[in-house]
This record gives sequence, C-alpha cells and structure tokens, in this order.
Amino acid sequence: MNKQQVLQRILETLDVDLDVAIRAAQTAYETATHEENIAENKYDTLGLEASYLAAGQARRVEEIRQSLALYRQLVPKPFDEARGIQSGDLIVLESASGVEQHLFLGPDAAGLKIHVDETLVTVITPRAPLGQNLLGKFNGDELEISVNGSRQSFEVTRVL
Repeated sequence: MNKQQVLQRILETLDVDLDVAIRAAQTAYETATHEENIAENKYDTLGLEASYLAAGQARRVEEIRQSLALYRQLVPKPFDEARGIQSGDLIVLESASGVEQHLFLGPDAAGLKIHVDETLVTVITPRAPLGQNLLGKFNGDELEISVNGSRQSFEVTRVL
C-alpha cells in the first residue's frame, strides 16, 4: 500500500459519496417543492421539513465537492525525515495492546474509512486531536491522547 493508492481510493469514495448526495438532494428538493406538500394549515409541516432536509443535503453536496477539490490538488510527497509527519502522510500506529491502526492525515473528509489492499485506512485531519498530536512526529515516537476521558498510548511504527 502506498499514498497514491490511498489517495486514489479516497477520490473514488468521495466521487461515489457525491453522486449519492446529489441524488438525495434532488429527491429532497422535489419533495419540498411538490404541489402535494404545500401546507394547508399551520400544522401541516411536511413541506417545511422537506425544505430543511433539502437545504441540509445541498450543504452536504457542497462539503463533498470541497473535499474532492482539496484531494485533487493534493500531491503525495515522500515522508520528510527532517519535518516529521505532515498532512498527506500515511501513518501506522500501534496501541499499547499491540493493535495496529492505519491513518491518512488528509486536508479534509475526517472520519472517512477506506479499504486498500484489505487494510482499513481512516482519514484524519490536523484539526482533530490525534492529527494535531501526530504533526512533527517520527517513526518510533510515542504519543498519548485522551479518548472519552481515558488516556490511550500509541507508537508511530511506520510513516509513508
């Protein structure tokens, strides 16, 4: 697995997500503007609820478009031994219990999960606590973060 494969899978996943979101937004818009959903009295809120849903779906479409634009501009670079982990790096962490976790530190789309070569990779951003703690770290460095009030320790085992 390499950064280019991960980046390609992120782009593919975001493209699919965008297509689904566009269709959902269109359906919500059609529901909100359909003549049968015009309010007949002040308690008839189906049209209003549908318009809120349509607005939310439209925002989601725009968020995915922005994520896609950021990832299309991202040029994968080799890990810089002098700077440590930076945005665009693929990181393997190992927990104190020995469980490995593969992360891609990206510019956006935090929480996106993709599979590359049978490996689950989770996208995180530098805005997240874990992403902030990873910036500037190197192979072999240890870090601790607080998750739901409990401290968790990790070791950076590989950076690509």
